[in-house]
Amino acid sequence: MTPELVSVTIDGMTVQVPKGTSIIEAAKQAGVLVPHYCYHPSLPSPAVCRMCLVEVEKAPKLMPACVTTVAEGQVVHTDSEQARKARTGVLEFLLINHPLDCPICDQAGECELQDYVFQEGQAATRYGEFAKRYNPVEDFGPDVLYVANRCILCTRCVRFMEDVAGAPVLNVSERGDRAYIGIDQDQLLDHPWAGNVVDLCPVGSLISKDFLHKARAWDLDKTASVCTGCSQGCNVMLDTRDNVVVRVRPRPNLDVNRHFICDHGRMHYRWMNRGDRIEAPLVREGGRHLATDWEPALVRLAQLAARGGNTVILASGSASFESLAQLRALVGKATLTTGVQLLLADDEQPLPGVPGLALRHERAANGTGARLLGYGEDWNAAVKAASGANLVLLLDVTLTDAEAALVSGAGAVVVLGTTLAQALPAAELVLPVTNVAEESGTFINRDQRVQRYRQARTAPGMARPAWWIAAGAAGTDIGTAAEAFAAGAAMVPALAGLTYADLGLNGRLAGPPSRRADGVPA
Repeated sequence: MTPELVSVTIDGMTVQVPKGTSIIEAAKQAGVLVPHYCYHPSLPSPAVCRMCLVEVEKAPKLMPACVTTVAEGQVVHTDSEQARKARTGVLEFLLINHPLDCPICDQAGECELQDYVFQEGQAATRYGEFAKRYNPVEDFGPDVLYVANRCILCTRCVRFMEDVAGAPVLNVSERGDRAYIGIDQDQLLDHPWAGNVVDLCPVGSLISKDFLHKARAWDLDKTASVCTGCSQGCNVMLDTRDNVVVRVRPRPNLDVNRHFICDHGRMHYRWMNRGDRIEAPLVREGGRHLATDWEPALVRLAQLAARGGNTVILASGSASFESLAQLRALVGKATLTTGVQLLLADDEQPLPGVPGLALRHERAANGTGARLLGYGEDWNAAVKAASGANLVLLLDVTLTDAEAALVSGAGAVVVLGTTLAQALPAAELVLPVTNVAEESGTFINRDQRVQRYRQARTAPGMARPAWWIAAGAAGTDIGTAAEAFAAGAAMVPALAGLTYADLGLNGRLAGPPSRRADGVPA
């Protein structure tokens, strides 16, 4: 059903938006960002900060843009003299007690108070002293610290825990200028989604212990990616400094995770920086592995793949769609058994306020992609089949001692791995592959949404994407992730006609074109 549209003019720009839209959201359609603190598109709006006051023609006073809905023919001025004066007053009040500790604050460079003071504020305060009435830092839980001096009482954290997480452990204690964010002395902020309060905080009041003093905002390179923590496929940003991933933050996607990620996904990044990496192709000769260049390694891989006979592929459930597809294409018409390694948790951890969002039972990013490509889910059966196979290909999997013993009974074993722990002594070839932070590719989540992730750091040594290795050994003219995706999509009817460029930043649903209409093109 098509929503009823109303026309509204904002700063001289006329736009049509659905009836019931707030002025602050309608302004975005006109290319205008109304300054705000308490408002967040995924939280209830209390209109407590008064930073978003705008002038609406024929209205008796300034109106809060976050809770005032548009009306037909409405004319709004966000930058009138009255509106600017109101915002300047709000900022002056906020700065009365806010400490000038920007040089040591983790939020510096990403702080909305900094941004709006530079944009809207005045050069100096009329107060001679800055009061500091609270203890510097309070420990709220496993990863969250609270610095009361910096708090501007936007209450985003309180509303998130109460209305979205369904765990009302935070509150506004005291009143007036003595108010602060409180937590019961017998409670901790240990909810599995509690880390989102750090992202929601517009200033440096709620901070992450994990990221504390790791980097300044301007030191970071930010890259759009997809969380590998489970099959939900939450959109994230990987923040890197000096080629090291130092932080994972949520990236908005209203169809997948809105503006949130769970704490498991937030902390699921240290493995990307492991130092025990395979950095060169290794060929087994005379009972030991010798480093070689890619050309002879690919020739050797092509020779092994051409043997035919029984072939087994054991692959990680978090390998890219492109790599899984090219590995299948490499073995051609061989008698093939496949198995995908999926870590399964005992339970799921949903976010109550966002339907369809949870830390999923299946802790693999691309299990759905593997299934669409025909990979089997009976891991134990695939491992047993490996013991008598002519060729076994291992893609970024970690085997138990018992599983490694079975695999070592195959005629030839090829390991495409990231770490030395995955390099089997009996392997004919050990080939270094990149991880999700070091390559571009796609995952397909539990809802069959195909989503792109981008390279965030340089690969160590001679490591290459597994799809590049497989395509090179097969002699296929595939040199980019886009070409590898196109080749893989041709193998899956549900992806027919879908191109890498179509996926954009929010992804597209697999299936017929009518089902893909919600996607955002690049």
